[in-house]
Amino acid sequence: PEVLINIDREAARRFEISTFAIADAVRTSVFGKEVSKFKDGDDDHPIVIRANSKYRYNLDQVLNQMITFRSMASGQIVQVPISALVKKQYTSTFDAIKRKDQQRMVTVYSNILANYNANEVVAGIQSALDEFELPEGYSYEFTGEQQEQEENAAFLSMAMLIAMFAILLILVAQFNSISAPVIIVLSIIFSTIGVFLGYVFTNRDIEIVMTGVGIISLAGIVVNNAIVLIDYIQLTIKRRTEEKEKADGRKGLTADEVRESIVYGGSTRLRPVLLTAITTVLGLIPLATGFNINFATLITDLDPQVYFGGDNAAFFGTMAWTVIYGLTFATFLTLVVVPVMYWLTFKLKSGLSNVFGKKEPRTV
Repeated sequence: PEVLINIDREAARRFEISTFAIADAVRTSVFGKEVSKFKDGDDDHPIVIRANSKYRYNLDQVLNQMITFRSMASGQIVQVPISALVKKQYTSTFDAIKRKDQQRMVTVYSNILANYNANEVVAGIQSALDEFELPEGYSYEFTGEQQEQEENAAFLSMAMLIAMFAILLILVAQFNSISAPVIIVLSIIFSTIGVFLGYVFTNRDIEIVMTGVGIISLAGIVVNNAIVLIDYIQLTIKRRTEEKEKADGRKGLTADEVRESIVYGGSTRLRPVLLTAITTVLGLIPLATGFNINFATLITDLDPQVYFGGDNAAFFGTMAWTVIYGLTFATFLTLVVVPVMYWLTFKLKSGLSNVFGKKEPRTV
């Protein structure tokens, strides 16, 4: 609710009173006006005049006060009540109007109670709004934390695509083929399955930013293990092919010999891949759990003061757990799925070579 004070300009001109004098009198009565300062040592205290509370909260008292001025025509002091110069009107209005892109908007926000997930709460609100028929010209959207999550997810998704595309280009130039790089990139995509399975089984919350950073970091480790395995398999096939050519002059290997080379390469690279995964996981566990040791007291008093948690774990823990979950699952992919995909790709190339009458492929 509000009160509109409309000034009668004709009456104000008749009494030779300006609209500023009327507005200033009303404002001074209600809000007050600083007229001087009181100095107390180095401190200045403002002196404000304002109507007494029993008067300023009474509209009639405010409007019945006198405006005192000197008449320009007669030179005498004249007093005129404000009520003779204004008209009051009772109405209602918005306490504030917010706009975005020239459209009026109302923001509804709230905190989340303990033990509740913001995404689950928003999902419940979304399902309720889906069944609610909005009037024509009205719409809604989620902003704040949800909008930031969407923007961060879009940025990290783009960063992940750019990283994978760059990895693919480098691998194509390195292997001089498209099949092996595609297998390696697929292993990156499949490793994210382990990330989400880990979060499901441990019932941990996913943080968009640090989880995305962890997945991008995971891609580098998965690529390294897959390259080590596929490169050694191709090296084994190449060596056996050269040995066969020297022994009996036969070019290329049979399907069984290629399969044996894949099995041999996988078994030979089993230990390096496992060591890489185990050392990385063990190295990330202190960061994931917030494992802390006070080395000063350990040296002086033999008291390590071990504790878990802290700000580092709260911030970097999600990234560390993401790499741990993904790398644990990706190790299985590297040792089992990648050789199987290599073998299936070789069989597919062999089948296509037979159909089109081309020579048998030597490697993927």
